[in-house]
Amino acid sequence: MDRILYCLVVEHDWRWTLAAALLCVLGLGVAFRLLVEAQTLPRARRREVALLGAVVGGVAAFSTHFLAMQGYDAGGEIRYGLALTLLSLILGVGGVAIGSVIILARCGRLNRGLGGMVGLSGVAAMHFVGVAALDLPGRVIGWHPGLAAAAVAGGLAAALLTGAVVYGPGAARFVAACASGALSIVILHFTAMSAMVVAPDPAAAAHGLGPSLSAPAMLAVLVLMVMGLVAVAGAVSWMGYISRSGALRQIREAIDAMPDGLAFFDADDRLVLWNNRYDEVNPELSSNLQVGMTFREIIRIGLEEGLYAEARGREEAWLAERLEARRALSATMEQRIAGDRWLRVADRRTAAGGIVTVCTDITDLKNDARALAEARDAAEAANAAKSQFLANMSHEIRTPLNGVIGVAQALVHTGLTPRQTEMLDLIQSSGRTLQVLLSDILDLARVESGRLELSEEAFDLGRAVRDAAHLYEASARDKGLQFFVEIAPEADGWIEGDVVRLKQILTNLVSNAVKFTTEGFVSLTAAAGPDRDGVPTLRFSVEDTGIGFDSQTRERLFSRFEQADGAITRKFGGSGLGLAISRQLAGMMGGDLDCESEPGGGSAFILTVPFRAAQAPAAAVEGPAGTLAATRGTVRVLLADDHPVNRRVVEMILAQADVALTSVEDGAQAVQAFRDGGYDIVLMDMQMPVMDGLTATREIRLHEAAMGLGRTPVVMLTANALPEHIAAAREAGADLHLPKPFDAAELMNLIATLPAAMASSMAA
Repeated sequence: MDRILYCLVVEHDWRWTLAAALLCVLGLGVAFRLLVEAQTLPRARRREVALLGAVVGGVAAFSTHFLAMQGYDAGGEIRYGLALTLLSLILGVGGVAIGSVIILARCGRLNRGLGGMVGLSGVAAMHFVGVAALDLPGRVIGWHPGLAAAAVAGGLAAALLTGAVVYGPGAARFVAACASGALSIVILHFTAMSAMVVAPDPAAAAHGLGPSLSAPAMLAVLVLMVMGLVAVAGAVSWMGYISRSGALRQIREAIDAMPDGLAFFDADDRLVLWNNRYDEVNPELSSNLQVGMTFREIIRIGLEEGLYAEARGREEAWLAERLEARRALSATMEQRIAGDRWLRVADRRTAAGGIVTVCTDITDLKNDARALAEARDAAEAANAAKSQFLANMSHEIRTPLNGVIGVAQALVHTGLTPRQTEMLDLIQSSGRTLQVLLSDILDLARVESGRLELSEEAFDLGRAVRDAAHLYEASARDKGLQFFVEIAPEADGWIEGDVVRLKQILTNLVSNAVKFTTEGFVSLTAAAGPDRDGVPTLRFSVEDTGIGFDSQTRERLFSRFEQADGAITRKFGGSGLGLAISRQLAGMMGGDLDCESEPGGGSAFILTVPFRAAQAPAAAVEGPAGTLAATRGTVRVLLADDHPVNRRVVEMILAQADVALTSVEDGAQAVQAFRDGGYDIVLMDMQMPVMDGLTATREIRLHEAAMGLGRTPVVMLTANALPEHIAAAREAGADLHLPKPFDAAELMNLIATLPAAMASSMAA
């Protein structure tokens, strides 16, 4: 170490040493910068820039060596052998070039460290060949092996550390890498110079190396090299400046072209720059914006201009809240500006602590959202009006229809001539057709509006299938058709689902089959179907030998108001709604409805629904079928209905049985009549003056609870037949809901069985 310090302090002029070190840092900085640029360029251009960087690095190392030699005291004149000096330059440039290739081959710490060591090895070769090029008349050069080896090892270690550890992204790491690289060359040079021993030798011949350069000539060469390095450094700096200026200009153009307003504030929240769109979305502020303004000053200008509607009357509090939200970088906010304009403002912090503010004009979005909301409200109002209209029409149509069907059913039990019986059958048939059409239209409206809901309850599948088939069995027999109902054992049990809607689909299919078949048979089968995605299914098939249809008709058969053709509609009648509703109901159940047919060859409609088995209820509440006389004598019935025709229809139907009927015109009279005397069953209309049926039912239940009486069956006998009406009736305390127009036999059976069933249920 003493030898190294002696060489550095005594044998070298510190001024030349300092100049050599600064030159080394500058040269390596330019070389490193060119290598960094080369990594970002296309392959063809990359080789040119990398070669230039290698030349600059080699020349910098060469110049550092020989500039430091200018300050070396060798004890006499120093001349430089031309051939070996040129060879040392070639070795230095070649070693740095090979190291650069290694670094560019693959980006990584290992490659950078290896490339640095290879480059330093070339510089070491340059150093020792350059020392061998010294021509010292009357003196000879010897070497201390340990120090020479230490010089090479120390330089290689510093080069490895520079490439693998020190080098990295950022200006600070770049400067540190340049200094560390220069240090590796300095360690190599001065440690190797301390290993050199110069001894007098009078026998040594002068100019023994051939053509040589004197020290002043070598200095002139070095000056030219240094000027070249400075020129290259200046060119690189200028190109970097031009590149940065071009990039900044492009970035500025891109920022100005942004559809959103953008402003950048520094770490002290002072305005640095903003784009044209920021002026456009803040026209009231644009004339006042200046570089260096704080965000607080900008907001205060807006407050003075009255821009912020929500700040009126509480300006200072609003300003504090806005600044706090900005400091916290809270969620994106929407700000209403004077003139009914809206801005969406988002603040994002940069790595240096500044804030980027992005403003988006969302006035059109707000207007569109308001228009959509108004349209939605109008649509909801129209939908509610439509629903109310349907409910009213349902009630108004069902009420007179109940009179027609009810009187016709009562008239059946009177003495009629054959001619009168035929006319009565026509009345009943027309009434049933009107009833089905009304139900279909209401179902379609509910499905389209999404108001139709399916119930989930356990029911006897076999019984439901038989009931659906039984409705049209007589019609099939009258037409001379064979009628079959087949239920597989696995389908003859209890399942979970909506029995009403399942029967609606089956009755639609069976009705169509009977309608369009003039000879042959109609069959309804129920069996287990194939699993779908691991879920068991039920498969219902309705087959007939009717008129059939072709493939074109099949495509539109399930559309609304569609049948095979106009002739079919005229010949067989119908609205074309049944199949459309049935397919939609099947889809709501999680299944599907399809068909197969050919003209004149009959049809087959296949309904597939999920099979969810259920346990049979422990005790099904079923009253025995029979006459009133067979059950318990005179039944006391309270009827509440404001429509005289409806009251008269019920009176005519129940007149055939042993019934004591009391009729009232509104709910208040019904409540009073119930309090005055006991009844076995109450038939309650829903819409009545003074007091409606729901309120009257609640009053009856309250009276029973207050007096400790048993529960009297209450049946809603009403034209309000929508699902929400049924739910409201149950909530009010009604036991059953029987929509108008009702079947006379169904009403008679209800009067006969419900009181006894309720009594036995309460006793249990």
